Amino acid sequence: MANQGISMPSMGGGLIRYNEEYKSKFILKPTHVVLFVILITAFVLALKILSPIK
Repeated sequence: MANQGISMPSMGGGLIRYNEEYKSKFILKPTHVVLFVILITAFVLALKILSPIK
């Protein structure tokens, strides 16, 4: 049987296409990463405002 993936000519200069070689069980969307960073920033700011260290 033929491979179903389409492989274009190599122009990557030796770069590896990881999406074909490794499948992760833990995948994050960019939206989730941005929301996580915003939540951490809000948490740190809340800690600085609510409990200032003098």
